Amino acid sequence: MNNLFPFLALNKIALQLGPLAIHWYAIFIVGGAALAVWLACKEAPKRNIKTDDIIDFVLFAFPLGIVGARLYYVIFQWSYYSQHPSQIIAMWDGGGAIYGSLIAGAIVLFVFSYYRMIHPLDLLDITIPGVFLAQAMGRWGNFVNQEAYGKIVSNLDWLPAFIRNQMFIDGHYRMPTFLFESIGTLSGFILVMVFRHRIKGLKRGDIFSFYLVWYGAVRFIVEGMRTDSLMLGPARVSQWLSVLLVIVGLVLFIYRRMKKNVSYIRK
Repeated sequence: MNNLFPFLALNKIALQLGPLAIHWYAIFIVGGAALAVWLACKEAPKRNIKTDDIIDFVLFAFPLGIVGARLYYVIFQWSYYSQHPSQIIAMWDGGGAIYGSLIAGAIVLFVFSYYRMIHPLDLLDITIPGVFLAQAMGRWGNFVNQEAYGKIVSNLDWLPAFIRNQMFIDGHYRMPTFLFESIGTLSGFILVMVFRHRIKGLKRGDIFSFYLVWYGAVRFIVEGMRTDSLMLGPARVSQWLSVLLVIVGLVLFIYRRMKKNVSYIRK
């Protein structure tokens, strides 16, 4: 790492306990997950879902989501990891993809819902606010690791010093795209909470549909600014997936609105 003021740079390690190093990246990920679980447990009884079901789901989804995030990243960086196989498990140094985590989490959710006889859209609507919040927090782990940044810029005088210093990478200031996505997902969380408590007549799946459209749009815009995107040939993989999310979200919303006898969240 090249930094103009190296003494002001943030250390990736938050706490060293003998041989055990606790990384900021892990703190943000686990902290976000804990808040997501708390929010889901508060909402679950309103959908006649036991809090124990939420806890059990998280015990499956969280570790598999981490594996999915890493696996997704490794697959699209295989030219490097095929030559450095010992680095495949070194996620503490960064290198995880949110889309991989979402895909793994979705698979777990649908399997879990089937066996627990829970409507998957209920479980999705319950967990989405926490997912938004966890994603907003997780991007700050990327910030500490100096990942998910954008193009070179002349200065970042409009940002606090601690962000400017961390965004001075390889001799240049970089656009803080991590911050844009964090703000975007935090805004999504706020909007979802407003919808949930202020809008009557929300149908089952509306919250999930909003998430797909909102996050897909945010990620598409932010991904276009990044210089470290995962690529498949000339294409940015995450932008294609973002377009897919928006389409699926809109189709689901319209379909649920047109379908008769679809239950509402609130009446």
